[in-house]
Amino acid sequence: MVSRLNPYISFAGNAKEALEFYKTVFGGSLIMNSFADFGAPDGTEGIMHGMLEADNGFTLMASDTPPGMEHNPGTNITISLSGEDAAELRGYWDALGDGATVTVPLEKQMWGDEFGSLIDKFGIGWLVNISSPQG
Repeated sequence: MVSRLNPYISFAGNAKEALEFYKTVFGGSLIMNSFADFGAPDGTEGIMHGMLEADNGFTLMASDTPPGMEHNPGTNITISLSGEDAAELRGYWDALGDGATVTVPLEKQMWGDEFGSLIDKFGIGWLVNISSPQG
């Protein structure tokens, strides 16, 4: 998979409804995983990660704000960088990290990929996910 850059929207408990709506707008295939799918404690509800890939090449990712984190409408969109090219993506991470505030260190996560998030020196949120090569 080549690296991709796309918007990532955070919702306050209605990510499933929003992603299903966007699917009616753009078409394509929609994959959603709940917090429970990844072993979150009982009672944790919502979408941990959803991805809509439209036939025209548009990609939209979204999730519900995790428990304990604040949802701030207007600042709930970040930019996601993802793919399998670890060297390329780590290079972006390092460059974006200049003057940034790291909110999640780039490291292996419970879903098996390396993931990190930061707020760059201009106040823009970035998510970097390095997928484990498939097959």
